[in-house]
Amino acid sequence: MQNFTLEAQLRSDLGKGASRRLRHANSIPAVIYGGNAEPQSLTFNHDDILKAIEFEAFYTSILNINIDGKTVKAVAKDIQRHAYKPKVLHMDLQRVSENEKIHMNIPIHFINGDVSPGVKGGGQLTHMMSDVEVICMAKDLPEYIELDVSGLNIGDTLHISDLPLPEGVTSVELSHGDDHNQPVAAVHKTRGMSADDDAGEEEAPSSEED
Repeated sequence: MQNFTLEAQLRSDLGKGASRRLRHANSIPAVIYGGNAEPQSLTFNHDDILKAIEFEAFYTSILNINIDGKTVKAVAKDIQRHAYKPKVLHMDLQRVSENEKIHMNIPIHFINGDVSPGVKGGGQLTHMMSDVEVICMAKDLPEYIELDVSGLNIGDTLHISDLPLPEGVTSVELSHGDDHNQPVAAVHKTRGMSADDDAGEEEAPSSEED
């Protein structure tokens, strides 16, 4: 997993006016909370954060936050962006310990969809979920979950229970019972396909006379 180290400074100047001044100075207001410590208000260099969030792994990694010379481990819980400009407005971080459990949303990577029998037969692969909420020890946090859909035929569906979660990682939804086993991906008939398209071609009638 990629390593992310970010430099932060404590801030005491709070409020909307202070946040606006920080943004004009190319800084980002942030807060870090959790663990056995009180919440702290921080600032980050905007360009450093903008560069870091280009990587998908940033959102599921244990981040090393250097706060005035002291390193704290944390995960990104919320990142507020500008509606249309490439700017980050605010960031929430949660302190973590590698030996405590955390809840995180992990992206799902779908592979081999182009070779599945259903897609090759003219069906459409649909992704019902793009990520899955898991609970695990911080040290076991996966960067992503890879789901192989190469075996799907038209009409087939994969559910949360089909996700190959690493050892020590469990689905939050499945912890609530089997009725929370939501669909993740499926191959459907496309518009215009006949009912027999997924059943194979019918045998052509013989042209020989009896």
